[in-house]
Amino acid sequence: MTPDPAPPAPLLVLDVVGLTPALLQHMPHLKRLAETGSQAELGAVLPAVTCTAQSTFLTGALPDGHGIVGNGWYFRDLGEILLWRQHNALVEGDKLWDAARRRHPGYSVANICWWYAMGADVDWTVTPRPVYYADGRKEPDCYTRPAALHDELQAELGTFPLFQYWGPGAGLPSSTWIIDATRYVNRTRHPDLTLCYLPHLDYDLQRHGPNDPRSRQAATDLDTALAPLLADAEAEGRTVVALSEYGITEVRTGVDINRALRRAGFLEVHTQDGMEYLDPTASRAFAVADHQIAHVYIRRPEDVAAVTAALADLPGISHLLDDQGKKDNGLDHPRAGELVAIAESDAWFTYYYWLDEAAAPDFAALVDIHRKPGYDPAELFMDPHDPYVKVKAATALARKKLGLRYRMAVVPLNGEAVRGSHGRLPDHPQDGPVLLCSRPGQVTGPLAATDVKALLLRLAGLT
Repeated sequence: MTPDPAPPAPLLVLDVVGLTPALLQHMPHLKRLAETGSQAELGAVLPAVTCTAQSTFLTGALPDGHGIVGNGWYFRDLGEILLWRQHNALVEGDKLWDAARRRHPGYSVANICWWYAMGADVDWTVTPRPVYYADGRKEPDCYTRPAALHDELQAELGTFPLFQYWGPGAGLPSSTWIIDATRYVNRTRHPDLTLCYLPHLDYDLQRHGPNDPRSRQAATDLDTALAPLLADAEAEGRTVVALSEYGITEVRTGVDINRALRRAGFLEVHTQDGMEYLDPTASRAFAVADHQIAHVYIRRPEDVAAVTAALADLPGISHLLDDQGKKDNGLDHPRAGELVAIAESDAWFTYYYWLDEAAAPDFAALVDIHRKPGYDPAELFMDPHDPYVKVKAATALARKKLGLRYRMAVVPLNGEAVRGSHGRLPDHPQDGPVLLCSRPGQVTGPLAATDVKALLLRLAGLT
């Protein structure tokens, strides 16, 4: 009789967004894990953003293989710019759990808030998912699979704190809830692999920059919140891998790439009720801004040279990747723009396309990640130039509590307060990602992001 294969070694993979070697010095529990285990420099993938990095970790491929060219892109077949989609089928290629199950059928996986969670072939899923009521209200909630896990988590932990997950109120409570959900799933389901996403460092590092004392305190606070989960993992015999998708670096200026394209005659808008909306199907060229990279979509091949010339001298742009540049950086995928703009190290790309604030669409002053045609870090702030912003927020909150429709129009229409960003490849290892492992001698650096999948399979004993 053939003996049963040895059970896989259980793993806990912590995606500690924004973790760098420099910040690790302010996180004693994770620092101790690295000192008693092992640590390696982790190469960033371009673009160094959440959806791309996580897809590379889980497939072992670059964007030209898995297709996730950013946190969003222009869907040419729909004529729409869509960010923060959730369906796992968008990620092409062989996933970590597919490879694991070929070696060990029945390998079980829990995904606690890693991206592209919905539809993933895993055993347990938890991901933020608001309730969108028919009257336009949006209320905090999460999606789970199996569905019964939703009510278990709510009874145990309360409602997922969506408004502390993103927006002006973003802070530690969302990461604490995710940590507690991870502990609960591990305790009650015992998955072979648990993926846990921890966004807390994203917030103050973008608000204040990585060297601000408030950012260092955020690192310490997250580390303290992680201590019970790390203790659980040790008691359960779980190998812990803590990694980061990118480091956040100091920035001082936003680059209005779409305004430059509009002034050059390439970008078009249409107007409704006095508000301007980007018209991607009519525009000869426009950009999907994503932190420090921007995909520039150009409708006509004969316009590529002219668009390149229009952007060549725009302050804040470091490089424009053409077809060869995309190939050299693993970004040669049909979803990518005809050009990919990379910002200078102290700059980031805005999505703004209006030339007069009076013509800005009403969603510009809201936390509205799905209607904005690009990433907007100004959503982390309340407008400092609006003397009534707190009154507006209090009024909206009162209407919300009464069950009425409300508009939390408090976001500034510029990003002048933003002090941290990411997306380009780091200039120095201290500013880049890092990987920690609780087992000694298991990792040495540097590791490429494409090596993470193979490393996790090896740590699980499946290679």
